[in-house]
Amino acid sequence: MSLHRLDSVTLGVPDVEEAARFYVDFGLTRTGSAFSTVDAGEQLRLVESPHRRLVSVRFAADDLDDLRRAHGDLTRLGVASSITGLRLTTADPGTGVGVEVTVASRLVQPPVAAPAANGPGRHDRVNARAAGVLVEGRVRPRRLGHFVLGTTSFEASHDFFVEGLRFKVSDIIKDFGMFLRCSTDHHNVLIQRAPVPFLHHTSWQVEDVDAVGRGAVDMLAEHPERHVWGLGRHYAGSNFFWYLKDPAGNFAEYHSDMDCIPEDALWTPEVLEGARGLYRWGPPPPPSFVDPEDLADLMISGHS
Repeated sequence: MSLHRLDSVTLGVPDVEEAARFYVDFGLTRTGSAFSTVDAGEQLRLVESPHRRLVSVRFAADDLDDLRRAHGDLTRLGVASSITGLRLTTADPGTGVGVEVTVASRLVQPPVAAPAANGPGRHDRVNARAAGVLVEGRVRPRRLGHFVLGTTSFEASHDFFVEGLRFKVSDIIKDFGMFLRCSTDHHNVLIQRAPVPFLHHTSWQVEDVDAVGRGAVDMLAEHPERHVWGLGRHYAGSNFFWYLKDPAGNFAEYHSDMDCIPEDALWTPEVLEGARGLYRWGPPPPPSFVDPEDLADLMISGHS
């Protein structure tokens, strides 16, 4: 695999300070216009934009040979790219989103011990309350996991990520989208067919399902309008989820327990239909999750 992780995203928003308050509440650590996770450092940047949009993304590769390989693959696709030092710059032709690939060391996260759990015929926790009901303090994401990108040219975006950057296909949602990975996570990018290029959501890893629930409840305590969808469990990726909405209209997801696919694994993608393409259990998704309410406005602003 040429790449080994999703490193960061840059979001354009109309009101940087308003969006910044959301992501600080979400658990990221702010330094100016940059926001950091616990394990992976700076992974989000906010810049001013007339409307919400995904400005750029950055991935990490092992060495200069990986950048040269990507440059050659992109050139064969007819996609422009350049290498300066240890950085390749290009753009997804299906959406116009800027893409950087930089040489960086692989992220090794310190392991977090699984909490003791009881079940039928099994008592791993005795004479003690569950850790999930005792923990205090705000949930803090460990790292950025993936983003979902709507594209008006699905084939061009597919070829860019799969043929150009050598992402692997994890699962397919029939007639809708495709889960792609460049790390051991089930997916780092989901591209979906859309009437306008747009960011659907970013997703941030937390320790466990208790952290997903506790983080969301804290976010909603004084801002119930932030709620989008959750708590539930996806089928593709198997992860627990809860989605919230930032003031610009971007969705942000807490997730835990994502499927892990080693680089040499013989994983067979499934073609998913109906509800399974969205979730295994949880409340039904609101219509605005599939078709965000501001898509018409984004279509107008994108052509103004």
